[in-house]
Amino acid sequence: MHLKVRPDAVLVQAVIAGALSFAHLHDLAEAAGQDGWKAWAYPISVDLLLVAAWRRLRLLRDAGEPTRSAWTWFAVALAASLGANVATAGLLDLNAVPAWLRILVAGWPALAFLGGTLLVHSPAEEPAAAAPSAEHDHGQGDADTDAEPVREPDPEPAATGIAAPEPAPALPPPPPPTTAVPDALLAYGRKVADEHRARTGHPIDADTLRARLGVPAPMAHAIAAQLV
Repeated sequence: MHLKVRPDAVLVQAVIAGALSFAHLHDLAEAAGQDGWKAWAYPISVDLLLVAAWRRLRLLRDAGEPTRSAWTWFAVALAASLGANVATAGLLDLNAVPAWLRILVAGWPALAFLGGTLLVHSPAEEPAAAAPSAEHDHGQGDADTDAEPVREPDPEPAATGIAAPEPAPALPPPPPPTTAVPDALLAYGRKVADEHRARTGHPIDADTLRARLGVPAPMAHAIAAQLV
């Protein structure tokens, strides 16, 4: 059985475009004084930040969360890549790079490190990670409450003239499970509540708190109860 391999035109075009952009970034970094291995590290840094921002953008969009920060770092990486492509097209003398461009190239590693850190370690992940646990605990508590054993009626005592002992009183139902609220999320909820009170003159309710924080209803009620 012979397999006929057909090259993907889109993949070939992506490889060619990526190689050209990689070379332009390398040439610009080398012209700005970054020689040796440092000139080769610059295009890798720009492309990795671009990919990380796009991946973070898709995750936030699927989760229904704001995507402004991911769009910002995607635009920064895209501007760096496009700027290098345009600068090496003959509009800039690579033998006499201006000082402001040398400053931008030298400061790029710190900017890329900051962007990558903010994209990977986002505070929006903490409520999302705590929400399934809270819902699971709440659902488990309801299941335990609903599964209360049924007491069978005591058999009638025989007519022996001896009074039958009174049945023991039923135990009160267990209290409803409480939702654990992380300290960082509670502090942020208190800040949102204070801003709402200062703006409207009324305390914030659980529904508004849920919409502002983007957390499930049990978590929003638990935060509102602790803000009273």
